[in-house]
Amino acid sequence: MPTGTTVHIRPAASGDTAETARVWQAGWLDGHLGHVPEELLAVRGPEYFTEQAAAWVDSTLLAVTPDGTVVGMVVVAGNELVQLAVDPRARRRGAGTALLRAAQDRISEHHDTAWLAVVPGNSRARDFYQRHGWTDSGPVIHAAPAGAGAVAETIPVPVHRYTIGLTNGRNPR
Repeated sequence: MPTGTTVHIRPAASGDTAETARVWQAGWLDGHLGHVPEELLAVRGPEYFTEQAAAWVDSTLLAVTPDGTVVGMVVVAGNELVQLAVDPRARRRGAGTALLRAAQDRISEHHDTAWLAVVPGNSRARDFYQRHGWTDSGPVIHAAPAGAGAVAETIPVPVHRYTIGLTNGRNPR
């Protein structure tokens, strides 16, 4: 993605599953490798991200370049920003900020606050959220699903919970 290229934010569609999974997996691995238990890494292969991209399609927004290339994705469920990932080759060009604003807009339609979780070692993500007005509310243990389905086992993962107050999708400060 050339410097200064603008992105368009749009809802994901079922035909976007492969590209969403590609961006999600690359971003997730980049932020989590070395920062989460090995047993979680072992169950986060390509099939996991493909399944999740398909399952979350109605809750996903994509950052797309003018030529149609998917360079970022964000998943929103209720007042939680579940996942935000930007293709490593497209970072620091506005896609993450655009996705974050779109997620906050979506959440603010029904909620006054939003929250998300970040592993402590993912300093790039932690810095990004703090620069955009999110507050570190402290450490918690996230029960990460070890597989798909309602009865999947979970893997405890230490994370920090971040929150932000919303007014029409924007930080009120």
